Amino acid sequence: MIEVRDLAKSFTLHNQGGTVIPVMAGACLGVAAGECVGLVGRSGAGKSTLMRMVQGNYLAAGGSIRVAGQEVVGAAPRDIIRLRRETLGHVSQFLRVVPRVPTLEVVAEPLLALGVPAATARDRAAGLLARLNIPERLWGLSPTTFSGGEQQRVNIARGFVHDFPVLLLDEPTASLDAANREVVLQLIEGAKARGAAILGIFHDEGARARVCDRLVDVTGFTPGKAA
Repeated sequence: MIEVRDLAKSFTLHNQGGTVIPVMAGACLGVAAGECVGLVGRSGAGKSTLMRMVQGNYLAAGGSIRVAGQEVVGAAPRDIIRLRRETLGHVSQFLRVVPRVPTLEVVAEPLLALGVPAATARDRAAGLLARLNIPERLWGLSPTTFSGGEQQRVNIARGFVHDFPVLLLDEPTASLDAANREVVLQLIEGAKARGAAILGIFHDEGARARVCDRLVDVTGFTPGKAA
């Protein structure tokens, strides 16, 4: 479901005379259906950079990324948008939503974008919000007003509201108490059971041990930092 081959990335430091800094070279990994692969490596090794390239947020300098058969490197923006709408779900550490949109609508939006009837989409969103212990009195408010842990749970609900075939998870248990952490781990296990391919960053070692089938150390892809 995810195939990364000979991937390379560099950044140009325009405020330093246009210096080009290579940050990744020769990255290769695969994630099969029903498998969760965890990215590990010290801070700055490139875990988030690799995730952002798989999502299509960062342009690659070379190589290939295929997600459910769609080539991401060099893909047209409309193809990336379609991939994210239909196939590639993402749970980030930080909430990024349009202000003043009610939480229930924020969570239901991925289903609405697929043409799911509004009542069905909202019912599914409500079920996830309840499961993640977001009080119903908050559903009509913008999540931009919520605490960090509440915002994280809204991100998780939005990421799991549609049965995406592929999921990217960036610290999905960060900012969560034990009870909500358990709910999230159960959601991940459920996604694996239905055949989702999951690529994640988990600094929570207990969560990583529980849900990850394999670990990939990205340090080996970082020029000058390989072990």
